[in-house]
This record gives sequence, structure tokens and C-alpha cells, in this order.
Amino acid sequence: MIKSELVQTIANRNPHLYQRDVELIVNAIFDEITEALCESNRVELRGFGAFSVKNRPPRTGRNPRTGEAVEVSEKWVPFFKPGKELRERLNDED
Repeated sequence: MIKSELVQTIANRNPHLYQRDVELIVNAIFDEITEALCESNRVELRGFGAFSVKNRPPRTGRNPRTGEAVEVSEKWVPFFKPGKELRERLNDED
């Protein structure tokens, strides 16, 4: 599912809301999550999961084409840990 499909689904389930308002709400949620992660804060959505950032230290990598050693700089990467309810729904055998 892409963001436009998410907006359309929410708008269809809530006919009293305009699609442009739903789009603003979805964008605001994503912007707040992004801003919190940029500030190294953890974002927890109960039942769904938690977003955080992890540090990847600098390392020496290899160019797959030439085999030459390449220095890879330190970086911060987003990390998602699914919540208990999400894991249970994904693994539901019923």
C-alpha cells in the first residue's frame, strides 16, 4: 500500500471527511514521526509498533564490481519493531 492508497482508504471509511483533509492528516502524522526520529526520539504506536533510530558505525566495505575496499561512513538508520498485537495478527493461524 502506498500513501495515496492509505489516504483513499481512510477517506472511503470516513465519508464525512474530505479527501484533502485526510491527506493533510496523514501527512501531519508522517511529518511528526519523521521529526521525532530526526531528534533521536522513539515513536511508539501501541499495538502497532515502535520506530527508533540506530547508529551504524563506520566500516570498511567492498565494491562488488572491483573488489576494492571502500570506506563507508557512520550513519543513522530508522528501525521498526512490531508490537505484540501486530505480530499476533500476522501469525494468526485461524
